[in-house]
Amino acid sequence: MTADAATARTGGPADVAGLRRLAVATLDANWEHDHTVPSRTLYPHQWSWDSAFIAVGLAHVRPERAWRELASLFRAQWADGRVPHIVFNRALRVGAYFPGPELWRSATAEGAPALDTSGLVQPPVHALAAWLAYRRAPDPAGLAALRRLYPALVAQQGYLADRRDLTGEGLACIVHPWESGLDNSPAWDEPMAAVAAEATVMRAYRRHDTAHADAAHRPTDLDYARYLAMVASYRDRGYSDQVLADGHPFLVECPLFNAAFGAAEHALARIATVLGADPGPHRARAARITEALVRRLYDPATGTFAPRDLRTGRLVPARTVLGLAPLILPDLPARQVDALVVEARSARFGVAERMERPLPSHDRTAPDFEPLRYWRGPSWLNVGWLVRRGLLTHGRPELAAGLRRSMIGLVAGAGCHEYFHPDTGVGLGSPAFGWTAALLLDLLAEEPTPETDRATVAR
Repeated sequence: MTADAATARTGGPADVAGLRRLAVATLDANWEHDHTVPSRTLYPHQWSWDSAFIAVGLAHVRPERAWRELASLFRAQWADGRVPHIVFNRALRVGAYFPGPELWRSATAEGAPALDTSGLVQPPVHALAAWLAYRRAPDPAGLAALRRLYPALVAQQGYLADRRDLTGEGLACIVHPWESGLDNSPAWDEPMAAVAAEATVMRAYRRHDTAHADAAHRPTDLDYARYLAMVASYRDRGYSDQVLADGHPFLVECPLFNAAFGAAEHALARIATVLGADPGPHRARAARITEALVRRLYDPATGTFAPRDLRTGRLVPARTVLGLAPLILPDLPARQVDALVVEARSARFGVAERMERPLPSHDRTAPDFEPLRYWRGPSWLNVGWLVRRGLLTHGRPELAAGLRRSMIGLVAGAGCHEYFHPDTGVGLGSPAFGWTAALLLDLLAEEPTPETDRATVAR
């Protein structure tokens, strides 16, 4: 079934109402006292960028929960401003998730909160989520919540600018593929190849993910051994960023991460204006990030953005959906916008007014394209949602509308799965997945007209 064929099922009000009910029921079932778990099976704790996307959807139906979602996450913020990518629920048994708090040992790190967390971060989409939540319900309660959250959002950005800009060029560096959000992307194969590890290390552990999903769909044991080696390297240095350049095995400037970094400053400028603060510093940093992205990560030979491996100084050759993410930056120059639209419309990604197949996470023409394996081909709603916002930001409403129909069609055909087969649309990964439900609500809330889409993004 093509994405547009599945979308035919959402043609009437009753179908849309049914999808809304499904999304709300999914979020309600995943609610855990002050936050939403991504899924009740594979991801029973709180994840950072999941909570941001979930807040966007909750703002449509449970606005008070949207603010609680973000507030609960930021209660785990470290003293240096980092927002950890996992906040562990201590009520769960040891071994409910791997790697759990016993491997991260955050309590031993200087400046960590009293909660158990990881020491990594994820793409900073939180300021954008907060802005969208406020715009959805700009009432006194929302304004008060926004005012409380603003200093923490500023500190999050400050951490990335002050601690993670290892080159001084204006971009934040990620220290683990998990920080990109696209954990198992082919974009990380080349930098990860230099990480010393043996697959046999995993015999000492019990992987939680392969107990809930087909091992053929998940990262390999060698990948996981390298993941753990990178965690140990960072943890054993006290999660200190000052010593990263001295020997941490994975240092990469990621286009999606830094596009989110820049978009957050644009969102903070809007938030500052509403709160009576100075938006100027946010606008200045946003401009610097965009300029650095173009200078350091844009490849004119391919017409797309690519990660830069700081260990080798080279751009990574894999063409993944990461390269399309800078479209979300409103100040991206026209030359790069035009090139990314060509990339998005190419056979590699297939974005069109009428999508034949969903947006894949990796170049579908590449020899290492894997339609079933985690982030190496499958389609994800959160990345499609970001790309759609970028298309709208730069005046491509017809393409954005096609992508919107495709994403809604995925859920109409398969339910709120974690991700989807990039050819057939079959649901993969965890069922009843939080951000899929939340972003479906956001997509359904918009009338499918170019005028409405443009106005929504411009606000």
